[in-house]
Amino acid sequence: MATCMKMRGAAGQLHRNWASLMKLKCPGNSSSGISRTLWTDTPAPSRLQPPRFSSSSSLSSAMTAGCRLTVRPHRWMRVGAVLHGRTELLSANSPPYWVQDRMYGNRAGGAGFSGDGGDSTGSGGEESGGEGGVPYNAPQMTALTPMMVPEVFPNVPLIAVSRNPVFPRFIKIIEVKNKELMELLRRKVRLAQPYAGVFLKKDDSDESDVVESLDSIYSTGTFVQIHEMQDLGDKLRMIVMGHRRIRITKQLEVEPEEVEAAPVLSESETESQPKTTPRRRSKQNRKDPADPADPAAPAAEQVQEKISEADLTPELQPLSSSDILMVEVDNIQHEQFTVTEEVKAGQRVVDNPIYLSDMGAALTGAESQELQDVLEETNIPKRLYKALSLLKKEYELSKLQQRLGREVEDKIKQTHRKYLLQEQLKIIKKELGLEKEDKEAIEEKFRERLKERTVPQHIMDVINEELNKLGLLDNHSSEFNVTRNYLDWLTSMPWGTYSEENLSLATAKDVLEEDHYGMDDVKKRILEFIAVSQLRGSTQGKILCFYGPPGVGKTSIARSIARALNRQYYRFSVGGMTDVAEIKGHRRTYVGAMPGKIIQCLKKTKTENPLVLIDEVDKMGRGYQGDPSSALLELLDPEQNANFLDHYLDVPVDLSKILFICTANVIDTIPEPLRDRMEMINVSGYVAQEKLAIAEQYLVPQLRSQCGLTEEKVSISPDALSLLIRQYCRESGVRNLQKQVEKVFRKVAFSIVSGEQTMVTVTPDNLQLYVGKPIFTVDRMYDVTPPGVVMGLAWTSMGGTTLFIETSLRRPSDPKGEGSLELTGQLGDVMKESAKIATTFARAFLMNQEPENNFLVNSHLHLHVPEGATPKDGPSAGCTIVTALLSLATTQPVRQNVAMTGEVSLTGKILPVGGIKEKTIAARRAGVTCIILPEENKKDFSDLPDYISEGLEVHFVKHYNQIYPIAFPQDQS
Repeated sequence: MATCMKMRGAAGQLHRNWASLMKLKCPGNSSSGISRTLWTDTPAPSRLQPPRFSSSSSLSSAMTAGCRLTVRPHRWMRVGAVLHGRTELLSANSPPYWVQDRMYGNRAGGAGFSGDGGDSTGSGGEESGGEGGVPYNAPQMTALTPMMVPEVFPNVPLIAVSRNPVFPRFIKIIEVKNKELMELLRRKVRLAQPYAGVFLKKDDSDESDVVESLDSIYSTGTFVQIHEMQDLGDKLRMIVMGHRRIRITKQLEVEPEEVEAAPVLSESETESQPKTTPRRRSKQNRKDPADPADPAAPAAEQVQEKISEADLTPELQPLSSSDILMVEVDNIQHEQFTVTEEVKAGQRVVDNPIYLSDMGAALTGAESQELQDVLEETNIPKRLYKALSLLKKEYELSKLQQRLGREVEDKIKQTHRKYLLQEQLKIIKKELGLEKEDKEAIEEKFRERLKERTVPQHIMDVINEELNKLGLLDNHSSEFNVTRNYLDWLTSMPWGTYSEENLSLATAKDVLEEDHYGMDDVKKRILEFIAVSQLRGSTQGKILCFYGPPGVGKTSIARSIARALNRQYYRFSVGGMTDVAEIKGHRRTYVGAMPGKIIQCLKKTKTENPLVLIDEVDKMGRGYQGDPSSALLELLDPEQNANFLDHYLDVPVDLSKILFICTANVIDTIPEPLRDRMEMINVSGYVAQEKLAIAEQYLVPQLRSQCGLTEEKVSISPDALSLLIRQYCRESGVRNLQKQVEKVFRKVAFSIVSGEQTMVTVTPDNLQLYVGKPIFTVDRMYDVTPPGVVMGLAWTSMGGTTLFIETSLRRPSDPKGEGSLELTGQLGDVMKESAKIATTFARAFLMNQEPENNFLVNSHLHLHVPEGATPKDGPSAGCTIVTALLSLATTQPVRQNVAMTGEVSLTGKILPVGGIKEKTIAARRAGVTCIILPEENKKDFSDLPDYISEGLEVHFVKHYNQIYPIAFPQDQS
């Protein structure tokens, strides 16, 4: 078995470059002093640092505990016994004594292996059982008798440690902070019983010195001797040395107070009387008799006799706490093994397989469980294998750390060398005139940018001033970088640079018609803009705002306008923006400061007349950084943006040549001052005919090409598109229609690639196979409206829709009481007020029409506006509510296929409302043939295309008296 030889090689390789082990020599006669090696169980080279001792002694397993008994706070205390006949050593003020010429031999019983020159005294049962034992030699008596470590010591204080166990023959510094354990250890030291059991806790994160259950620690530990103890008041710092392995047998439920029984002695005897144990007496009985010629012999014999007669057995009392302080232990005997050439037993520690395994494990930084496994192993060859495995892991880790260290060092050297060469190269080029200094090159680059630009004089003065300051600054200062970045932005601006604008109306019209269908208002406004620029002979700026429902092409038309005008296009969104610095820029003093979006736009487009699209101006936020909508006031004001001042540039910039286009869904959330600075253009939704034309001319060809299909492989019939628009895509825009058409093409592409089909024609019959079940199966809630139900018209952000008003009798009328009205359907405050006004007017109107009808006065009515999950608000349903109440009161249904909208006043006047185009489109989609509108909205209706208003019977009214005969005709059955 070559385990021992491998262990020696691994240990030598691991610590070849470490400092040699510190040695302590016994004081006194140097010729007879025996040098001892100290081992500790701390990892890495720090393990070789010896603890601080007040006096030197042999630190083997038979080490004395020899003898400073003075106990002072923050001072080291030597622990041990006393000389025979020298009772004055027990005095509290006695000076320290030194042990001279100590000789130690092996124990007689089960001598075992001597790991350090035969020094195995006191190891007890730990190292017994080997072959080739040496007879026990009694220690030579000197001026101070050393304390012998007992072979059997069953009751010991329990010290719980974490992370690293204590191995036999290794020294460890332990700090104890538990008050009860500190008191117990002090008491044990005073009783000359400086022994304890050190056990490893199973939880490494537990920092306590004591445990409440034996399950929290491993049952195998180390019997240690306290060599020195420093009392720091709130904690004890001890130097302990392990002697043998022990195992806990049971817990002792006693021990806070020990009543020390001592014989009655004289005062001088009491001061010097040592406290010994019965085990100590048995050891002294085996010592050589005192020399008769020694005058102190009789006194020593008398002291020894009195000590032997005294009963020093401690009386144990129950503990008040649940912490375990004392345990009963047994010594662990290792298994027998045969000494061979591989498992060799020599006179050195490295030749002793028992201690060699402990040393190998203690020198590693292994996990606590692995170290505990080595400590618990009783089979010596297996213990050697485990220690060898840990050493190999440590050796591999050490090699890896050395390799990483060398790689890092080589990299640092390479970087340093490269830096030196680059600096030398710079100096050489500078001396040869091949390269200019950094500052000169930077200044030349900036001036080169300004050669072809017309820079205003006041800006040129700022640039020259900053260039002069840059020449005086150090290259590595922070101000140098700030100035350089500022000059970079100043010189990158397109001063006096404009793009050549297209002034041809025909070209612009062709481009706009090519990209978008309809949107006549927008196209006319752009053509007017081009006509004015052509007459003026120069480019100009303007501020337009397109508002309308989503998906109608507000953003995409801006890109087409830029292409029609031959201007550079730049877009940024202000939706959710809360920081003013996004528009006005940061101050240059801030870290990471940048100009605002407009300055970034000019730098990117390289012209002073781009088209800037500011998207979602109705969704700006407001935070602690300021209000961006207020910052836009200066940007979008034609009277101010000619001298726009950015916080970063801090010089006026002309923005008057920029064409600003803003987009919004609703204009109610746009601040009034900002809305006043923009020219508002409504981009309304599309009707079914317009959607069909857009799909056929734009969406289908584009999406077919994007999906990799051709007209030969797939085609969609107009009927299928109309059904798709009517039952799947009723919103005002065409974004959802685009998604549905793309969905059809994706499924067609899958069927073609999978080999199911080679050519597909989408018709109304197979449309459901590609887009699923229809979403809208009916165009209106009521095909025939009963009494109390009237169809109204409403505007939403998605376009127009029909809105039915339902009324019903809640409970029978009370002739003597007053009626009531309950409102449901998520109505807003404005609509609730409109319902109350309509109820009041309906009562008054019914009294004039039918004076004997008191239905609205005495009845308890319920008014509901479906659908209940959709919030509704606005005054435009006033005339519809009046008509529904009158229909319920007269039990007469209104005229079929009639829809109305308009706000009603308390006297019955019909006031104008908005969204006429969207409402008309919704009425036409629902199959309405008659529409009642306010008189003031006649101008809005006249602007509608013929394909929207064609075939509709429209009535414009000023008062409700005009609505009643239309809704309730006399010839209606």
